[in-house]
Amino acid sequence: MRRLLLASAFGLLLSTTAGCIIPAYSGDPARRTQQLMFTSENLRLLLDEWERVWLLDQPDHCTPYRTHGGLI
Repeated sequence: MRRLLLASAFGLLLSTTAGCIIPAYSGDPARRTQQLMFTSENLRLLLDEWERVWLLDQPDHCTPYRTHGGLI
């Protein structure tokens, strides 16, 4: 039983360092370049979408210092 557990743990460690069984990108260099460009473009646009969701892309109307606005 111990030998089986040790072999399965060793197999699990080896399988995590071997890489993915199904490659994420094509083997053709031209097609792979196109896929990598699309992926990087999607990640770049993700930041814009995140700012839009949290309303960080709106103009800020606050002044850097507080003004009284009334008569002193």
